[in-house]
Amino acid sequence: MTQLDELRLIAKISRLYYERNWTQPDIADRLQLSQATVSRMLKRARREGIVRITVTPPSGAYPDMEDCLQQRYNMRDVVVAESEDESEEEAIRAIGAAAAYYLETTLEQDEVIGVSSWSSTLGAIVRSLRHVSRQTNATVVQALGGMGNPSAEYHANNLVRQLSYLVNGKPIFLPAPAVVASQEIRESFLRDSFVRETINMFDKVTLGLVGIGCLEPSRLLKDSGNTFNPEELESLAATGAIGDICLHFYNAAGEPISSGFDNRVFGMKYNQLKNLKRCIGVAGGKRKAQSIHAAMKGGWINILITDRFTARYLCEMPE
Repeated sequence: MTQLDELRLIAKISRLYYERNWTQPDIADRLQLSQATVSRMLKRARREGIVRITVTPPSGAYPDMEDCLQQRYNMRDVVVAESEDESEEEAIRAIGAAAAYYLETTLEQDEVIGVSSWSSTLGAIVRSLRHVSRQTNATVVQALGGMGNPSAEYHANNLVRQLSYLVNGKPIFLPAPAVVASQEIRESFLRDSFVRETINMFDKVTLGLVGIGCLEPSRLLKDSGNTFNPEELESLAATGAIGDICLHFYNAAGEPISSGFDNRVFGMKYNQLKNLKRCIGVAGGKRKAQSIHAAMKGGWINILITDRFTARYLCEMPE
């Protein structure tokens, strides 16, 4: 067989496979070839340039920015959501919808989901999430204390309850504030068996679903009473803190801020988040770009779901 004959055969196999949608066994049977030969020739078709495969992303998909962030920050995965404008409200809506779909399609059996409950974006996920019909045996663990202002407290507990219902799982609540006034008060809460049970579940979490905060707390968190006072926040700023996850703060390099404040927080800690197989950060908006950048640098999250405007800021941000 001459080289031209061989290339002609490769072209014929390629047309049957790619244009007429024949299977490799059908091609092998029709042309009296082994299936291994058909497979080898299809691979060679791409090397020879006989077959060129192109992927045309649909409008509203941003694979280049996803690749940029994934490679730059060594992320497990990145999802960039389409958003109509740069407003924080639109970012929350877009990220919530994208994260809901991601959760629906990637939820594994027996998942233990840790949720940082004081997040408007996590609330948007619950509003967009469709009920999972299959049996999942999932557990949803409140990963940040939910007690506080009664009108705001409902948000935290309801988020955990609704999410567990939508994923066909069971909820485990954390009956303690996110922040207490002293370590002694924290110790008194830890004497409660329900608080201890939830805290012990943190090491069993397989999937983290967390918001990313700035030094200045969100309106939701501020209204709940589950945050530090202005003087304490100034003290954190003086140490270089720029963001937090589960009210554990970090600096611009993503390094945890070591302070006495950690001993007053009921929430998953840095090492617990960092060791998760999947820790999904859901956040966006120009106001949070620096905090998200540092969270990825420090390995607080290994999956990011954000909006296209924030993704562009992150891709353009200096190393």
